[in-house]
Amino acid sequence: MSGSAVELTHRAMAMLKAVAEGRAQMSRSCEPDLFIDGFACCDQITAHALAHGGYLRPAVEGATGRVPAELTEAGRAALEVTAAA
Repeated sequence: MSGSAVELTHRAMAMLKAVAEGRAQMSRSCEPDLFIDGFACCDQITAHALAHGGYLRPAVEGATGRVPAELTEAGRAALEVTAAA
């Protein structure tokens, strides 16, 4: 997915920034939960939308439980557009 269906609110952008900074983990499930600095993210609906929208993904394939999260190309592009603005 390209990520075009997800509204990138300030909260969503902060979540992407935390992933870019290496501060995030996500669960490996059909509705992946996001954890930032070890705590469950307060807006799991947005976390699910970012994952399903193609902005972030698990950094480790085949593992179970919580794994580091990483940005996809769409996630990196979203942060670059914001930084350039």
